Amino acid sequence: MSRVPVADRMLGWARERAGRSTESLAGRFPRLAAWEAGQAQPTLKQLEDFAAAVHVPVGYLFLREPPDESVPIPDFRTLEDKPMRRPSPDLLDTVYICQQRQDWYRDFARQIGEKPLPFVGSFRVGDDVVLSAGAIRDALGFDLEARRHMPTWTDALRRFIEQADAVGVLVMVSGVVGSNNRRRLDPVEFRGFALADPLAPLVFVNGADTKAAQMFTLAHELAHVWLGETALSDAHAADAPSQAVERWCNQVAAELLVPLNAFRENHDRRANLRLELDRLARRFKVSTLVILRRMADAGTLRGDAYWTAYEDELDRLRRLPGGSGGNFFLTLGARASRRFARALVVSTLEGRSSFTEAFRLLGFRKMATFRKLGQSLGVGF
Repeated sequence: MSRVPVADRMLGWARERAGRSTESLAGRFPRLAAWEAGQAQPTLKQLEDFAAAVHVPVGYLFLREPPDESVPIPDFRTLEDKPMRRPSPDLLDTVYICQQRQDWYRDFARQIGEKPLPFVGSFRVGDDVVLSAGAIRDALGFDLEARRHMPTWTDALRRFIEQADAVGVLVMVSGVVGSNNRRRLDPVEFRGFALADPLAPLVFVNGADTKAAQMFTLAHELAHVWLGETALSDAHAADAPSQAVERWCNQVAAELLVPLNAFRENHDRRANLRLELDRLARRFKVSTLVILRRMADAGTLRGDAYWTAYEDELDRLRRLPGGSGGNFFLTLGARASRRFARALVVSTLEGRSSFTEAFRLLGFRKMATFRKLGQSLGVGF
């Protein structure tokens, strides 16, 4: 059986890139340690299986030196005010998938004669925060009173996504890479990103985060779209980032979700902090962390008292259990954007796109799945 000559350092690089140890892969690749030590070489089939297991293009393994990988969009994430280190394969693949979907939808929009969206790039960093948030709210039809009466954060988030979709933004919310439920995204690494484009603006929200946190991420990334700025973000409601664009987007997101004037009218400064956090979070359908941010903005909490309360609340939220995945076809529409998925299904049924292309962009292989997706989007056959 022929063996494939591979630089041993490439195998170790690929494994570490995926965050895997030799021991964790030993059951599937019992000779991995020997391969990495240069004492043995894999067959081509073994190398292909290894590449799939660590989510790396198999061609990379034939290089002599590891490639210099970086996120292919502006990266505003920081850790302790320093740029984040090497991105994970899950993050990179998620960005690549979204770029491919955006490219397809841009071509589709041109073919059917859609006009550039006037709001993309209509803001500048430093524009008045209240006026900017109000303009986004008006464009979306974002009714604070209607949201108040929604029973849960999930309902409010779903409506928020629908409103962004209706004005032309492709909103993709997923906690996994593509449709691979074994590749769960890490909200600690990133919470979302925006791919600005006048015909196909796209926002991705990490669905592994809490629903309430997703609300703030979506608002933050929409601010990037209105700026016309493509960016990878780690949007924290409490943060005042060092980058001017991230700081401005955070301010607009907070004002969009919880207008400061409305907050002051509803906030009882004498109430117990825990009870008031929960009450206002239910009132505005946002995270308690956003409420804490608005308390700081309103002057209720200052300095060390604010940061202590924020860290305590963050710790409490981390201990809460997560939710279920929900209906596959409803989830798939959210993962790929209902606007995008519906356009792709229609284009495929009309013969303008191939089923092969549709399956690749949607992340599944079965005609039955395609048919059910189409029916769930109201364009079935």
